[in-house]
Amino acid sequence: MRDGLIRRSVKRIGRVVFDTRLWLHRAQADVRYELGGRCATCGECCEAPGIQVSKATWYVPTFRRIFLWWHRHVNGFELVEAHRQDKAFVFRCTHFDLETRTCDSYGSRPGLCRDYPRVHLEQANPEFFEGCGHKAVAIHRGELIQILENERLAPDQLAKLKKGLYLEE
Repeated sequence: MRDGLIRRSVKRIGRVVFDTRLWLHRAQADVRYELGGRCATCGECCEAPGIQVSKATWYVPTFRRIFLWWHRHVNGFELVEAHRQDKAFVFRCTHFDLETRTCDSYGSRPGLCRDYPRVHLEQANPEFFEGCGHKAVAIHRGELIQILENERLAPDQLAKLKKGLYLEE
């Protein structure tokens, strides 16, 4: 399902709103990690995108319907399941081809797709899909490595700490 001119235009407006809200959020966020590695083009993030929503979107039927309508008709996300505990929706993306593991509308993909996996960098222990080429790397990595190396730890201890503290690039 390739995006036509109207859908690309609507998505462009949505992306400006998304990017503005994201910029405002990140200006206030306490981010401890930066994104390391490279995309391995595994497509795991595209297979079943999940979106955690606000309490208002989850509990107010009108907001919920608008949210689901937007993702179905503009982004091409079909609802697969809703997780009550996390207040999250899991979708199937109609733009993702399971055989080729590619997106047929990559140029007009929504902000959610463009921002992945940066959203994980705000978590205390960022986790990525198995096989994902991206990884979280501590922002003050160099300083922390220097401190650890001054402690004269055994190589296996140093390696374990580097991994656990997200110091590996």
